[in-house]
Amino acid sequence: MAKNVIGGDLQACSMQPKTGFFRDGCCHTSKEDRGMHTLCAVMTQDFLLFGKSMGNDLITARPDFDFPGLKEGDRWCVCLGRWQEALDAGFAPPVVLQATHASVAEFVDLDILRAHEWRS
Repeated sequence: MAKNVIGGDLQACSMQPKTGFFRDGCCHTSKEDRGMHTLCAVMTQDFLLFGKSMGNDLITARPDFDFPGLKEGDRWCVCLGRWQEALDAGFAPPVVLQATHASVAEFVDLDILRAHEWRS
């Protein structure tokens, strides 16, 4: 089983809407996942609008791709690079550490992830 960034088993990010590169609810990855959809984030309006302004519209539903569109509060496996861009711009959404793939720690310091940890 895949591990998360804090060393435990990778937990599901979201089944409703169903997320992940493989649409299995988890932020699993593989060589085919060039965008590294490995970081489980809780959507904020600021992040969604930032992404849309950068050409990554996660708000608009795309039924042809079985994509319902996201709203504030939804969890989603976001591309690592997009989260880092949002971090640099001040719009990084909260991170669900238990559902974020261990590989993220190779690119983002765990202290930064913990500073953005989602708390229910």
